[in-house]
Amino acid sequence: MSEKKRSAVLPVVLIAVGGGWLINELQLMPQMGTLIILGLIAAGIAVLALEGINKSSVVTAPMLIAAGFALYLKDYHAIGLKLSIPALMVLAGLLMLLARSSHIADRAEQNIQE
Repeated sequence: MSEKKRSAVLPVVLIAVGGGWLINELQLMPQMGTLIILGLIAAGIAVLALEGINKSSVVTAPMLIAAGFALYLKDYHAIGLKLSIPALMVLAGLLMLLARSSHIADRAEQNIQE
């Protein structure tokens, strides 16, 4: 019996964000906010590079990039989370609707027959 292959994206993102947060709380590295911003953007780009464009990555990758951009605006341009969070919610909804399109491929793991 073959085991379904699961995506490693969520665990990797959790490790990156949690590790960055921990280093920031321990005050081991200056300007951690910048590293977290770059990490979120890099994670979004990595999702696209590793998975290509599919129903999962078309939502996950832009949301990671947008979250990094929202933190950048908060930290460096004083645009508060009161604007960023609703904007991210609208973006998430739009991306979820886009993922329903028949023009977007399913994830590769879902196409493999057992």
